[in-house]
Amino acid sequence: MKTNRLLKSVYMIVVVLTLCSCHGRQSNDKYTDTATSGVIPISADESFRDIIQQEIDVFESIYIQAGICPIYTDEVDAIDLLLKDSVRLAITSRKLTEQENKYLESKKFFPKEIKIATDGIALIVNKQNPDSLISVPTLKKILTGEITRWDQVDSRSRLGELMFVFDHTNSSTVRFAVDSICQGDSLRGNLSALKTNAAVIDYVEKTPNAIGVIGVSWVGNKSDSTQLSFSERVTVMSVSKEAVATAQNSYKPYQAYIALGQYPLVREIYAVLTDPRSGLASGFATFLASDRGQRIILRSGVVPATQNVRIVNVRDTW
Repeated sequence: MKTNRLLKSVYMIVVVLTLCSCHGRQSNDKYTDTATSGVIPISADESFRDIIQQEIDVFESIYIQAGICPIYTDEVDAIDLLLKDSVRLAITSRKLTEQENKYLESKKFFPKEIKIATDGIALIVNKQNPDSLISVPTLKKILTGEITRWDQVDSRSRLGELMFVFDHTNSSTVRFAVDSICQGDSLRGNLSALKTNAAVIDYVEKTPNAIGVIGVSWVGNKSDSTQLSFSERVTVMSVSKEAVATAQNSYKPYQAYIALGQYPLVREIYAVLTDPRSGLASGFATFLASDRGQRIILRSGVVPATQNVRIVNVRDTW
């Protein structure tokens, strides 16, 4: 076993140095990978880093001659790398646009889009913040600058100015906020963007008046196999579709509530593939959609596309 791992490490280093500068462009005649061997770069929305890295680790442990070189970046860059043929697999929260499809087809690429999961977008606040309920209409007012202080959310609050933090200006969470929450209205107010989801958690943990928005897999409790609890570093807010959030009509982003459509802030996760020759990109995409790949997603706290989710009625005690 140790010998196999050593050989794989040497193989990976040699191939990465010769073929895979992750942002570099590879000509067609250098693609010698198969569905289970070789080394390739892929791009992935940084929101899904935790999930995709687990998938890569398991895939590489099964296929020891395969190496996946992930580029974790914002959604705009992840798609751009695909369009430039710098990668042939991108993990994103949206399908390609009609214009993007036409461009790829003009280059003799015929993309496939495979839904692999449904993700919940979590809102997190500092542990000192007693406000853990929020409605989608209130959230829209915060994002469009109509609400800028915590006492506008709850008149009893003494937290002062409300700070709202995203992971990245070009991230899928920003696009979701504009398209799905603000319904096309511009973002305004006390908004800022950090570089990663991990940075958002760090900031909210230290900042009592902040709200952060991140992918739900980032705040799952890794030691809880039931997926019924979250990280103790921050508080995950309950979100309501109604005008006024109450304990009865608000839900946290548990898998069951995402699957049942009760949690309102959800998005799809897609594997977007432009591999014309059924190489390693196709092999890894197939693995993501397979029973084993879907079980990894199930354990991550998001909802897999094909695996059944165990429905458990969970209500917080108020």
